[in-house]
Amino acid sequence: MILEAFGSVLLGFGLTWAVYQRLSHRLPSRRLVFGVGPFGGLLGAYVTHMALGPGHVLAAVVGGLTVSAVVLSLLTRPSGRRIHGPMPS
Repeated sequence: MILEAFGSVLLGFGLTWAVYQRLSHRLPSRRLVFGVGPFGGLLGAYVTHMALGPGHVLAAVVGGLTVSAVVLSLLTRPSGRRIHGPMPS
């Protein structure tokens, strides 16, 4: 469980760093983003571990990375460009 948690936090931090480098103009404050990403990884690893049980280290780490990505995607704001198409009737 310790390796799952540590690996998920590290992967969540790495994913957060990559997302912040690429989309910093669409994210809120740096402190919030770098706090939420690793926490999402830890939470995802915990939920995956509880669902699958012990012995599924890789699956728990992948679950943590997935939850971290989902949480980070919820923090992104829309870009300034909007596509104006025909109005729906």
